[in-house]
Amino acid sequence: MSHPVLNRREVDFQLFEVLETQSLVKREHYSEHSEETFAATLDTAEKLSTNLFAPHNSLADKNEPVFDGVKVSMMPEVKLAFEAFAEAGFIRGRLPFEEGGMQLPETVMTAAMGYFTAANPSTAGYPFLTMAAANLIRTFANDELKARFLEPMLTGRFSGTMALTEPHAGSSLADILSTAIPKDDGTYSIKGSKLFISGGEHELTENIIHLMLARIKGAPAGVKGISLFIVPKKKVGADGSVGEANGVNLAGLIHKLGYRGTTSTALSFGGDSECVGYLVGEPHQGLKYMFQMMNEARLGVGFGATVIGYQGYQYSLQYAKERTQGRLPSNADPSKPPVSIIQHSDVKRMLLAQKAYVEGGYALCMYGASLIDDLHTLEDEAGRQKAAVLLDLLTPVIKAWPSEYCTKANDLAIQVLGGAGYTREYPVEQYWRDNRLNPIHEGTNGIQALDLLGRKIWLNNSQALLLLQKEIAADISASGERTRPMANQLEATLGVISKTFMVLADAMKSKGPDVALANASCFLNLFGHAVVAWMWLRMANTAAGKIDQAQGSDVNFYQGKLQAAQYFYRWELPLTERDARLLQNLDDTCLAMNPDWF
Repeated sequence: MSHPVLNRREVDFQLFEVLETQSLVKREHYSEHSEETFAATLDTAEKLSTNLFAPHNSLADKNEPVFDGVKVSMMPEVKLAFEAFAEAGFIRGRLPFEEGGMQLPETVMTAAMGYFTAANPSTAGYPFLTMAAANLIRTFANDELKARFLEPMLTGRFSGTMALTEPHAGSSLADILSTAIPKDDGTYSIKGSKLFISGGEHELTENIIHLMLARIKGAPAGVKGISLFIVPKKKVGADGSVGEANGVNLAGLIHKLGYRGTTSTALSFGGDSECVGYLVGEPHQGLKYMFQMMNEARLGVGFGATVIGYQGYQYSLQYAKERTQGRLPSNADPSKPPVSIIQHSDVKRMLLAQKAYVEGGYALCMYGASLIDDLHTLEDEAGRQKAAVLLDLLTPVIKAWPSEYCTKANDLAIQVLGGAGYTREYPVEQYWRDNRLNPIHEGTNGIQALDLLGRKIWLNNSQALLLLQKEIAADISASGERTRPMANQLEATLGVISKTFMVLADAMKSKGPDVALANASCFLNLFGHAVVAWMWLRMANTAAGKIDQAQGSDVNFYQGKLQAAQYFYRWELPLTERDARLLQNLDDTCLAMNPDWF
């Protein structure tokens, strides 16, 4: 049983009907594009992902990379897919024409990347990391470092990683111990160990460029003393030529639940030979620089979780249409033929939940991409600033909400398949395993909750929250007869959030952050569900405005949108009442639990 990598009708709906991405061609930066060039980009992504990424997704899961003590070996299909991705120009797709790029909008590039991640998350991980690392070098490195490292990355000769985590520190970057000692020639001698470095070792490219956090000798303690370094696997000449090894050694491969085709590595820097690093930007500013790549990765993790969830939804939907079993309660006569399981209400429930999660997550991630387009290409400074503020506020939500709820969608896909769902003969169990990593990747969802409630929500007298409320209010006002009940419910939820916010603001002042932040995950759930409810209102408003003039399959498509929106508002949004109650009561059940009581 086969199915497309993604439903192109859904991609086009989000891009060209909800976001009206085609209107971007009116902006000077995208004036040489058209809806046809955007569509051609998606066509290319769909073709490459279908032909070169999807066929070895399951094979790469079953045949993990192997380290023989000298080199890492993996399936040749991975290298072929990586090279085809690079040759098609996707690594530099966002860059301006004068830098050899395609000058594509973020929304179009995000949608294109969705095809590759949906088709094969582990193989797509290599170009994804390379693109983010190259963008960081392009933004913060000096011209000399750009000339040496950037162009080979943009062409796919070199790949990239982000080397942050250390064995003793985990997500607590303030505690990293890797060091950098200045040398007379302006470079640094690097020593340290890094763990869980995705793509940290392989034979796909001539070289691997590690963007590594370390402390210059004598640096201040904590995050204020962290600097960012380019540390290549092999030394690179000024002309970009690759030389001898650079003291970066693979200590071992880590064997994961999912994403098995992406090497996860433990790396040693400068352990048995000198390791040379190049300082990026100013000393002690490394974490500030790295947040660009981390935030890109967080947006990517959320979108990756969405499209993996979408894969499970599509497969279980098709399975439910084809699998016959049982009869409806109104016609239980055993002499009658069994019905397809999609006719059973409980199977419809599980499919509706998946649809609500994955299409809501898709809309959320694409909205985030549209904010990046506004940030970079709106002509007025006020509009760019608004986009920056909203994106900063929503980044933890875009990372965390899809990675939690689209993984739940994969769990439901397994349930729809029943006994077949947890067997390796069917793909849905791999989808779940791959997606289960995303609530942990790039800062656990608990860390995202603390970022949202502990920092983002309070910045600049909560300016971001006020801006978001205005944006949501505009879509509430635009609702018509079909969507008015949803709009009213969302407006009430915004009132609950405002009340909860005031309680937490008072608690932060009077009781301190330990009490105010104790249930941060509840706030992330409440806030995230409200934002996704907003996304569903936007989709429902669009569908309601088009359904009366729709023909053929579009009628069913728009009706499906309205029904899934109804599901989210009736079944999902009310569940946040518990979160609001716990937050407003400053519930101390978790905070007051003594570790000795476990």
